[in-house]
Amino acid sequence: MEDNADDEALTLRALARNGIANEVVVARDGVEALDYLFATGAHTGRDGRQVPVLVLLDLKLPRIDGLEVLRRLRADPRTAPLPVVVLTSSSEPTDVAGSYDQFANSYIRKPVDFAEFMSVVRKLGLYWLILNVPPSQGED
Repeated sequence: MEDNADDEALTLRALARNGIANEVVVARDGVEALDYLFATGAHTGRDGRQVPVLVLLDLKLPRIDGLEVLRRLRADPRTAPLPVVVLTSSSEPTDVAGSYDQFANSYIRKPVDFAEFMSVVRKLGLYWLILNVPPSQGED
């Protein structure tokens, strides 16, 4: 979930350059993110059982902020196990603490340098999309 068009384009470019071929759905505010994840509003009719492998969440979203999106994800049994990586420009201690209080899986501050950002996205993709085993796949 990303509200900044430049950050969105940079993230999508970094994913593509690093060979991350997963489908990416971008929500530009907290309401759109929740509607997509819960198949409500503009996304009514979408199969709500189809959840993402990973949620990259910015905290500074319009309409409903990222911490509230995270709180709602964790409060619902359908989305509670979703891996959520907070990827934000904020280094505020209250944002870090608030994210972990709402059970974020990771908190990563967006680097300003493009090469460093590419490295971060590559590592995120490698770990969360290739190495990590989500709960639904880990069940026998």
